[in-house]
Amino acid sequence: MPDLKYKRVLLKLSGEALAGEKKQGIDGKTVGEICDQIKNLIKMGVQVAIVVGGGNFWRGKNGSEMERTTSDYMGMLATTMNGLALQDALETRGIYSRLQTAIEMREIAEPFIQRKAIKHLEKGRVVIFSCGTGHPYFTTDTAAALRAAEVNADVILVGKTIDGVYSDDPKVNKEAIKYDKINYLDILEKNLKVMDSTATSLCRDNSIPLIVFAIAEPENMVKAVKGEKVGTIVAD
Repeated sequence: MPDLKYKRVLLKLSGEALAGEKKQGIDGKTVGEICDQIKNLIKMGVQVAIVVGGGNFWRGKNGSEMERTTSDYMGMLATTMNGLALQDALETRGIYSRLQTAIEMREIAEPFIQRKAIKHLEKGRVVIFSCGTGHPYFTTDTAAALRAAEVNADVILVGKTIDGVYSDDPKVNKEAIKYDKINYLDILEKNLKVMDSTATSLCRDNSIPLIVFAIAEPENMVKAVKGEKVGTIVAD
C-alpha cells in the first residue's frame, strides 16, 4: 500500500461535473473517467464517500416561480439520479458501492445511517450520499461538510470546473490570483465561491480541510490523497 496522507476522503461532485461538455444530463464517458480514478483510490486502500449535486438536471434557481421548498425537493431527487449513475458506473468496474439517501426511498437506496455508512467504508465500499441533507434551504455543499464530519473523513476533495481557489472568477478576470493555500476565514471574508458559507463554517468548526481541484483532471484525486501539491488547500 502506498504512503497516503488521507485514508478516508469525501469527494464532493457537482451535478455539472457528470454532464461533461454536454452541460446537462449525464455524460457516460465523463462519469466513467471519474469512476476510473475512484477505482484507483480504492485499490490504494483509500476509503471513499461521495456527495453529489443535481445541477445537471435541476437547480433551485430554475424554479424561481416555484415555492422554494418544492424546488429544493426536486433538486434532491436530481441528486438521487446522479447517485444511481455513479453507483452503476462503479459496479460496472467491479467496485462495490452503496447509495444512501437522506429521504427514504427503500426500493432503490438505503436510508442514511451513520454507523452503517462507516461500516461500508471500512469494508472498502464506496458510499454515495444523495438528497443533500434531506432538508430544503441547505445545499449539497452543506451536505458534504455534514457527511464528512459524520463519517470522520480526513479531507473533502472538491472537484470544480477550475483548478483551485482564485481571488476572482478566472474565466472573467484574467488578473485573478490563484491561492495555493488559504484559510476558512479568508474564504468567508473575501466571499470566495468555494463552498457556501454554511458549509465553510461547518468545515472550519470541525477542522476538516478542503482540497479544491479541476475535475477535468480526475487523476488529481490520486495525487491529493498522496499529499502531492494539487489545486488549493483550504485549512487553518
